[in-house]
Amino acid sequence: MTKSEKVDFTIKTLRELYPIIPVPLEHKDPYTLLIAVLLSAQSTDVRVNKITPKLFKRADNPYDMIKLSVEEIREIIKPVGLSPMKSKGIYGLSKILVEEYEGDVPKDISLLEKLPSVGHKTASVVVSQAFGIPAFPVDTHIHRLMYRWGFSTGKNVVKTERDAKRLFPRELWNDLHLQIIWYGREYSPARGWDLEKDIITRTIGRKKVLQEYAKKKAR
Repeated sequence: MTKSEKVDFTIKTLRELYPIIPVPLEHKDPYTLLIAVLLSAQSTDVRVNKITPKLFKRADNPYDMIKLSVEEIREIIKPVGLSPMKSKGIYGLSKILVEEYEGDVPKDISLLEKLPSVGHKTASVVVSQAFGIPAFPVDTHIHRLMYRWGFSTGKNVVKTERDAKRLFPRELWNDLHLQIIWYGREYSPARGWDLEKDIITRTIGRKKVLQEYAKKKAR
């Protein structure tokens, strides 16, 4: 297969598997999505989805959030981990949204990245999922699969994102980044990986990856 054929096969397979694409983090608007994505850092979507209803019952908008203290926010979000940093970030970004953006979440990635505790990945998720602006947020699943499929070197997420944007059509970025996440979780995980179930890697995977998998199975 040529690189172009591999890309087409990947798109076709993902589209067949995920014609309807669920969004992993529960939210109702750009602000609640922003908070949920921030909380998901070094945590799981399942854990975050258990905590956000409790937090959003108290404050689901920046105006109500800054009525809480950093310590109150921290107590609610403790189960997701990194609560000292995340609670300060949530309070700090909410204050900025109220003071500088009339409570609205900006649509510009560069403006989002200036908010406390909001990095490039978080900003990319928000613009893509909340506003439909093409972006390609790279999480651990996408980084792993782009390497397994031979689409990127695995050197770092910055290069993986650049390679993904170069290979895949811009109009498909928002769907593909979610489809690849779901595929990684269900068919090509880091642990307990079964190549027989992983049709994409089995068909187009990097030779080195397939050889290493075969060696492990032979032990």
